[in-house]
Amino acid sequence: MNSRSKITVLSILALSFAFSGNMSAQSMKEKTVMVGGAAMYPSKNIIQNAVNSKDHKTLVAAVKAAGLVETLEGKGPFTVLAPTDEAFAKLPKGTVENLVKPENKETLTKILTYHVLAGKYNAKQIWAAVKAGNGKAMMKTVEGEDVTFWTKGNDLYVRDAKGTDAKVTIADVNQSNGVIHVIDTVLMP
Repeated sequence: MNSRSKITVLSILALSFAFSGNMSAQSMKEKTVMVGGAAMYPSKNIIQNAVNSKDHKTLVAAVKAAGLVETLEGKGPFTVLAPTDEAFAKLPKGTVENLVKPENKETLTKILTYHVLAGKYNAKQIWAAVKAGNGKAMMKTVEGEDVTFWTKGNDLYVRDAKGTDAKVTIADVNQSNGVIHVIDTVLMP
């Protein structure tokens, strides 16, 4: 191989390493969290990510039925406490089917907005608020009522107005317009 060929090969190798380095940097910049078998991308909004989660089909259907898609695609920022399909399955039989009926849109909207906080609150911030509040932190939801965060061991919980507790099973799923914390129980105002 002559010197010109060696230089060409070395140039191609150098460029390929440079491009692969940029791809790695991009992947590292776009740190995803897996939810419901799908990667959640921080560059996408709440709705763009949620529709890909196999564990949140009921929530997505409810958000559509309540007409909240455009809101949750908006600028935000929002903190969404996102119940899984299993969480919705804990409700009495027929509850979800009844709530998504057009005549129950107001009630459904009230329940869904009770799962949203105005602002972006990561788990570290919520833990700090719980610590500062001597074991609990109350936060106002978009619906208007408070939820109460508390901790047990290494777990973060949220209690609704009825005294029902939901465990945060996946925290800090960052979105372009906020953050999602996956919970195992539907909250009720």
